[in-house]
Amino acid sequence: MRETKPAICRICPAYCPILVTLEDGRAVAVTGDPEAPLYGGYSCPKGRALPEQHANPARLLHSLKRGEHGLERIASEQAVTEVAERVQRIVAEHGPRAVALYIGTNSLPYPASAQLASAWLRALGSRMLFTSNTIDQPGKQIAMALHGAWHAGGQAFASAGSWLVVGQNPLISKSGALPMQNPGRQLSEALARGLELIVIDPRRTETARRAHVHLQPRPGEDPALLAAMLHVIFAEGLADAGFLRENAAGTEGLCAAVAPFTPAYAAARADVPEAEIARAARTFASARSGGGAAGTGPAFATRGNLSEYLTLCLLTVCGFWPRAGDAATRLNVLLPPYEPRAQPYAPYPAVGGGEKLRVRGLENCAAGLPTAALADEILLEGEGRVRALFVLGGNPMMAFPDQRKTQAALESLDLLVTFDPELSATSRLADYVIAPRLTLETPGMSQSAEALKYFGANVGYAAPFAQYAPALALPPVGSELIEDWEFFYGMAQRMGLALSVVGFYGWGAHLESPLVVTKLDMQRKPTTDELFEVFTRGSRIPLAEVKRHPHGRVFEEVRGVVAPREAACSAHLELAAPEMLRELAEVAAEDWRARHETAAFPFRLIPRRSNFFVNSSGRSLPSLTRGKPWNPAHAHPGDLAALGLASGDIVRIRSRHDAALAVIEADDTLRRGVVAMTHAFGGNPNEPENPRALGTPLGRLLRDDDEYDPISGIPRMGALPVAIERVE
Repeated sequence: MRETKPAICRICPAYCPILVTLEDGRAVAVTGDPEAPLYGGYSCPKGRALPEQHANPARLLHSLKRGEHGLERIASEQAVTEVAERVQRIVAEHGPRAVALYIGTNSLPYPASAQLASAWLRALGSRMLFTSNTIDQPGKQIAMALHGAWHAGGQAFASAGSWLVVGQNPLISKSGALPMQNPGRQLSEALARGLELIVIDPRRTETARRAHVHLQPRPGEDPALLAAMLHVIFAEGLADAGFLRENAAGTEGLCAAVAPFTPAYAAARADVPEAEIARAARTFASARSGGGAAGTGPAFATRGNLSEYLTLCLLTVCGFWPRAGDAATRLNVLLPPYEPRAQPYAPYPAVGGGEKLRVRGLENCAAGLPTAALADEILLEGEGRVRALFVLGGNPMMAFPDQRKTQAALESLDLLVTFDPELSATSRLADYVIAPRLTLETPGMSQSAEALKYFGANVGYAAPFAQYAPALALPPVGSELIEDWEFFYGMAQRMGLALSVVGFYGWGAHLESPLVVTKLDMQRKPTTDELFEVFTRGSRIPLAEVKRHPHGRVFEEVRGVVAPREAACSAHLELAAPEMLRELAEVAAEDWRARHETAAFPFRLIPRRSNFFVNSSGRSLPSLTRGKPWNPAHAHPGDLAALGLASGDIVRIRSRHDAALAVIEADDTLRRGVVAMTHAFGGNPNEPENPRALGTPLGRLLRDDDEYDPISGIPRMGALPVAIERVE
């Protein structure tokens, strides 16, 4: 039987509504859903490849256990029992801190999985929870903690006059600097009505090509350019003085701190036209409303906290936050109701309130535990050493910096358990690999996409939209697959642990309403839909009502206006956080010429997003690789000519720490001296290098203690000094 049903693509945080064509319960085609509001029938290549992902010959159909002859098939329930017993032995001998959990970005499609995994870890007594957050864009949460947040969220993109995008390409990544729902169409409509777009990026990306002002700097100079924009705004009286008097503190301190960053000084550092810096500042600040965000580029280039903080300062100095009577944008549907107000949330601690690590003076921060220190926590002998690691929705061998150390750490564990639809580089090292169901085989809902608003001022839905989708596709014939959360629930049952959850919206929801903790019934295993009911308990619109609209719906009854400031509110947004002004002074005092002019490493490596891959997902699908399953080293044609190279040549990329082979490719959208590559490719260090089959492992070029951030621990992962050598 052939039928077509609505669903949600959960490959990335955009959560696009899709139509899935099924034949006898097997997905055979996916398209965008033209009946769904907001998205306009949009879908991307990754979403359209979902049927191929589900039927992939490389997909694991049974869980595996390491035995005498390598990884061998094991029943999932038996794996639950064995792993629970091994964890109990480890905890009995070494304490609960010896058990850690790493949650990667591929857990986002499965709302119950991360919740029950972290609930199990809490019940065990361990606080060693690591996520991809602190090796991607930790500065977003850290900057928000230091600056404070606006109760009513960011201003509406649909009516903004200017918008700033720093080191991000949201037309490809759907990463939040622009609305995630069909960002290309939304940008086209905004430009047609007069939006002025400012982009700071070393590459002329798909987003930058549509900008009114594109600053194409040397990598790593985002703080200098952002400070120079603030310098111009203060110097030319473009700041919103009234908004600052009522809602901000530290204006004079910030003004003094950016005084050295004249357009001329920043232009020399970044190698961009001085006049264009001033034009960017005037264009941005002269609009009646605006917004913007920084991305992975600045986060990887060191000083990511500062770049995010200065971006928030730009929004505050220009008064780009919703006022009383404006249409509310921070709207909840599957989250608890709240009344958005035109007032600040006060700054809060960026560091502390959790586990302290044993290395580099790092501890829990606003973005979570520093993941870049996890390998050392495994390798460092002594009390508190991590001996068991569960990897949920991630691939540390491809994602973590310092790949050789990461492999040594994973191989030294007493127990490594991964949840993986394929044998990834990490799973090839595991003691147990649990084969999970995929998105079309599990229910889904949009609450997790809605909750992204807690990670940034302009992230999440542009309207009060929500959608639920049931499981549609049958698992492959002969398979034995489980949902990730079932494994942790089963372990808790066997270990006599009681699980309590706070719903997916727990991180950040305390700013809007009290958290509701729910104890799960540990005698009768719930269904995924029953867990969804727990997670949405007290939501603005009941999940049952959302289910009545299979194509999703914009719930107009939720719309409203921003309420006035409460009379008792004394909170302010902080423009002169001591940590950030101290760091900005360090930028002003550093020898920036030495930073850029290194003869031994004349190129700077920056990250690049792809429309065909999400981190390490999609690399085995022919429709996405299109005969090129590698991550090219993109460089300007002039640089290739100077090196005597042509597109398709094999080169060795060498950093101060290590080297790896890559396939070079000409790209005239890059400035000279820059190499752009997509992360999460390649093989393990003990495997033969094969850049045309596996790609290049960029983590091999990185050290986890190289210019690391003192709060999040993220090391230098971008603007990385490298050399390119021809390989005969």
